[in-house]
Amino acid sequence: MGFGDLKSPAGLQVLKDYLADKSYIEGLPGVKKALGKYGPANVEDTTGSGATDSKDDDDIDLFGSNDEEESEKVKRLREERFAQYESKKAKKPALVAKSSILLDVKPWDDETDMAKLEECVRSIQADGLVWGSSKLVPVGYGIKKLQIQRVVEDDKVGTDMLGERITAFEDYVKSMDVAALNKI
Repeated sequence: MGFGDLKSPAGLQVLKDYLADKSYIEGLPGVKKALGKYGPANVEDTTGSGATDSKDDDDIDLFGSNDEEESEKVKRLREERFAQYESKKAKKPALVAKSSILLDVKPWDDETDMAKLEECVRSIQADGLVWGSSKLVPVGYGIKKLQIQRVVEDDKVGTDMLGERITAFEDYVKSMDVAALNKI
């Protein structure tokens, strides 16, 4: 579509008629000049626009609204969203600090019943304690040690307490060491 010579009043009128029903032009904040003011400086505006230059550009807020009612709505909306966020946050369970610990349980000699030793160790039960896999690892001279995995909740089960309980099986256990400790 051509508008003709935009330097002439007739060309400006054709452009104005075309743009009259375009919503992206109409009602822009801060646009207070007549259409002719945006054209060439030496062409008079004959479009008959009622727009005039205005000194009260300070009343226009391009980043929000000066309307108190609308500001209150925005404030209430923010408060509601924050309350929703807090309620979701409160519903989440708190993180529990856990540790994965690999123990080396050493028997007295090569004649110690390792199945019975493992049974004794696994008989220790506590809130926050979960026993995992185990295996027998050769130490030397026919002696094998029991390597056993456990997961504990740090606040509920202490390593020292379990060490005392395991070494209490004096008939089977010579010593107990922590081979590896990983925080989960």
